[in-house]
Amino acid sequence: MTHPSAGRPTATTPASGAADHSGLRAVVLSGGLTFEREVSLSSGTQVWEELVRAGVDAEIRDADADLLPGLAASPTDAVFIALHGATGEDGALRAVLDLAGVPYVGSPAAACRLAWDKPAAKSVVRAAGAATPDWVALPHSTFRELGAGAVLDLMVARLGLPLIVKPASGGSALGVQKVSNVEDLPAAMVSCFAYGDSVMVERYVDGVELAISVIDLGEGPQALPAVEIVPASGVFDYTARYTPGLTEYHVPARVSDAVAARAAELAVTVHRVLGLADLSRTDAIVTPDGEVHFLEVNVSPGLTETSMFPMSVETAGYELGDVLAQLLARRAGSAR
Repeated sequence: MTHPSAGRPTATTPASGAADHSGLRAVVLSGGLTFEREVSLSSGTQVWEELVRAGVDAEIRDADADLLPGLAASPTDAVFIALHGATGEDGALRAVLDLAGVPYVGSPAAACRLAWDKPAAKSVVRAAGAATPDWVALPHSTFRELGAGAVLDLMVARLGLPLIVKPASGGSALGVQKVSNVEDLPAAMVSCFAYGDSVMVERYVDGVELAISVIDLGEGPQALPAVEIVPASGVFDYTARYTPGLTEYHVPARVSDAVAARAAELAVTVHRVLGLADLSRTDAIVTPDGEVHFLEVNVSPGLTETSMFPMSVETAGYELGDVLAQLLARRAGSAR
């Protein structure tokens, strides 16, 4: 099935055949003060619509100074975190919710901190036996103190060209650039540093780009059908990711059964070795010889109208709202 974009449901009643989750009260957190605020607001709206359709009494709140007093004054069964960027993915907010005794859907704080640090996550995943492109990650201070030119020359000599330049933490492909010519590397680095103090420079691997979502509804993590990503520009950057029509998605991915199985195994391995919970999305590249390379993992997958997680859920035969409600119900139940 090919999705030029993922559709947004408009129904406000439980979908036919889906479980009725009436009686469950939830707060959807979206927004935040990061570069990914607009994406988060879109994800939050989509989550709220789906939960309402599944019969959940849901409301949307921002992650601001009114959040904790509001949760204390009007307790909720569980929180769904639809925040992207540092606010929702670096573990800090989850640690505060833990302190407040508020259950939430998603990975625990420590696992989020690990996944948020892309070089650290790659190291753990490589130690588990998975392939991942070689990389170098350095803070801005290293280039300033040792001289940018000398350091960049060493990077190119070690990794070759083309290269992928990306923030060492962050999401939504913000700051991600492909560099094919050495003279373009300094500008790409400067642009990338606008999104964080550290940059990861990764060897470019040519192949089929996949997004493999994982959910755990109580019987252990399972990989959903992989989404194949084909951006018109050739690079799946922020614009290609969130502008309908600029990227073509194929789900299930147009790969062999053997490759699909290896991709699924990789995503579940990443979910397990990083200590993730409930849901995640692993991004990977399949080389022409069928090897699957880990790129990064998202602990708060996008849930916008162009996001891959909903595509995979739909293709697997689930109702998105029912899946989200089941995750909420599990967390609410475990807190009682």
